[in-house]
Amino acid sequence: MHSFFSYLESHPPRGEEAVFHELSHGESFLELVRERFTGPGLYLLDEPESALSFTGCLALLTVLIDLVQTGTAQVILSTHSPLLAALPGADVVEIGDWGMRPNTWSELGVVQNWRAFLGDPELFVRHLTDGG
Repeated sequence: MHSFFSYLESHPPRGEEAVFHELSHGESFLELVRERFTGPGLYLLDEPESALSFTGCLALLTVLIDLVQTGTAQVILSTHSPLLAALPGADVVEIGDWGMRPNTWSELGVVQNWRAFLGDPELFVRHLTDGG
């Protein structure tokens, strides 16, 4: 992303100044999304949560909701984030050893794992350190 942000800073839209390198990685990604994900189109995102905090994921989710609600944009998103997988109206497809299958948000493995962890972090961590 560093090279991409450098390119954008050296080729800003007319009358605008890009400041991506003055922001954290997550902040610069959110700024990019807010500035550039504005019109009709197909938006492809591969694990965009990797640079984002919990609140950053919520901010991205808000941008995606607004974008999709225009009716002129479609988002295809691969994610390990239960927050982003909760995009309202999304067709959810889970990929695993079995291949690809439609699923509901609440039945996704990532959602079930987060619930188990948040329900009892000590037990979850003990299970990891005991070798499973």
